[in-house]
Amino acid sequence: MSVLAIDIGGTHVKILATGQKERREFQSGPKLTPKLMVAGVKKLAQDWSYDVVSIGYPGPVRHNRPIAEPHNLAKGWVGFDFEAAFNCPVKVINDAAMQALGSYRRGRMLFLGLGTGLGSTFIVDGIIEAMELGHLPYKKATYEDYVGLRGLKKHGKKKWQKHVADVVERLVAALEPDEVVLGGGDVKKLKKLPKGCRAGDNANAFLGGFRLWENTTPVASSTRAPSTARSRGQESTRLGQQGQDAEKGESLAGVLQAEGPLGFLDLEWNSSTAG
Repeated sequence: MSVLAIDIGGTHVKILATGQKERREFQSGPKLTPKLMVAGVKKLAQDWSYDVVSIGYPGPVRHNRPIAEPHNLAKGWVGFDFEAAFNCPVKVINDAAMQALGSYRRGRMLFLGLGTGLGSTFIVDGIIEAMELGHLPYKKATYEDYVGLRGLKKHGKKKWQKHVADVVERLVAALEPDEVVLGGGDVKKLKKLPKGCRAGDNANAFLGGFRLWENTTPVASSTRAPSTARSRGQESTRLGQQGQDAEKGESLAGVLQAEGPLGFLDLEWNSSTAG
């Protein structure tokens, strides 16, 4: 089964398909509607073949669908029929959760995506819970206003790095993860990673998109049975024991290139996220 993984960001939409070596991308921004996104993806991927699609969406997702409009894109995403638009089975997951899924090794992992905003996902023993920590109050605004792109531009790189370290320390104290993965495009701008953190790789978003379809059989949307939401209505995925025990020294981006996108973890997709 060939998967097309789509990572939708505030500045770019990035895509990669099973068997392809180079990702492709186009600009997004405040005028990007879901119809424009689909048209852009189809144009970029016109010479690729794929059976199913994974979408990393920059906002909360429930029952395989966006439940709120994105902060940095145009409106129209809530209620949009992605399967009809792509004419194939589609799984939609929060964008930070998709990159977290590609970054996960074992135990309790907190993922924070430093980019246009602040993406956040917590994985506990293989169960993913996408979160919206970036919109919680912090100082005179929110976490996102200080450690996202707006904070970087407003306060400068030096203060931004201090804010990142402070936010990580606060969230670690509250959630008690075994490790913290800092991903997103701006993680490379950190001069030094906060204690207990490792840097993620944007390529892990594609790996996460591929993992969504491991050990599953695509089902046409018209034949899917209704499902019940799990805990707080957020998407949930359980990783198999192989994934929890994985401790390879190479980066997951390297695994994606060397071992193929679908061979690294035994992943069981929780039916609570089906459409």
